[in-house]
Amino acid sequence: MNARTPRSCKRCGKCCMADFVAYVTDEDIKRWQQEEREDILRIIDHEHAFWAGDHLLSSEGGRYLRGCPLLVWEGDHCACSIYDTRPQVCVDFIPGSSELCPQFENLK
Repeated sequence: MNARTPRSCKRCGKCCMADFVAYVTDEDIKRWQQEEREDILRIIDHEHAFWAGDHLLSSEGGRYLRGCPLLVWEGDHCACSIYDTRPQVCVDFIPGSSELCPQFENLK
């Protein structure tokens, strides 16, 4: 496959291992406020994830985070529990475009 060949998402969840809150935009927050999505806004206000070596921890109690708190597992693949209103960074993500994705190909 080359860089121009579209890839289908394998729903592995690897791209969801980043700190969800770090990529949320003001526009995302405004949309969730208008949608009255207190569940999402509460996570943003309280999660405060930080990198601790090779994994994320919550600064609110030190709990181990396995990536986006809105990621859910369905058998052997994952799904976004807020897919219809997910952050713009997730809408724009192209499978294979990041080193986080197992379909990534270093074209250098």
